[in-house]
Amino acid sequence: MFKFFPKLKISHCVAAFLASALQAFGMYNIHALSGVTEGGIFGLILLLDHWLSLSPAISSLVLNGACYALGWRTLGRSFIAYSLIASCGYSAAYAVCECFPPLWPQIAEMPLLASVAGALFIGVGAGLCVRAGGATSGDDALAMSLTRLTRIPIERLYLISDLVVLLLSLSYIPLRRIGYSLLTVVLSGQIIGWIQRLPLPGFSPNAQTASQQE
Repeated sequence: MFKFFPKLKISHCVAAFLASALQAFGMYNIHALSGVTEGGIFGLILLLDHWLSLSPAISSLVLNGACYALGWRTLGRSFIAYSLIASCGYSAAYAVCECFPPLWPQIAEMPLLASVAGALFIGVGAGLCVRAGGATSGDDALAMSLTRLTRIPIERLYLISDLVVLLLSLSYIPLRRIGYSLLTVVLSGQIIGWIQRLPLPGFSPNAQTASQQE
């Protein structure tokens, strides 16, 4: 990979892999149990499946593919390489997690705690992954690209996209459940934005790391 992408940094590759593994840990042990829905691309996929009976296998491919294509055009080739590494890290970590029972099965009965804890895992994991220049999902790719194009802080873009999808999801999801989801996406988005501004050795203090390496 380093032959085709000579500007990749090993530290960023490791960070993208481990950060996405942290996301997978949170998704398996918290989100998958709590039943808290998601905003962004994942929430939109569920919405299309409910109202249009559009298979997630098709909608996820199209929506995520479009977001990654935009990321490639705006952030460069290194973005794709880091995203591939992040995706492998996420899949590998989730596969390992599935070999063991959830660590906190009782969290399924505590949606408020699940919302906050889930936001921490997803926010920190996604924030570090984006900081490294990669994206584990179309949501991250879209937010990174739009931040590059519009200069709008990345946490605001996460919040806008999540709010739109969650509001549309009210058409078939109870308000109380949406409330917990809203808490999760607000907290995780703010954590991601905070990590982008946090001084870290070897990392540029913004979400455009990948594009700066081209």
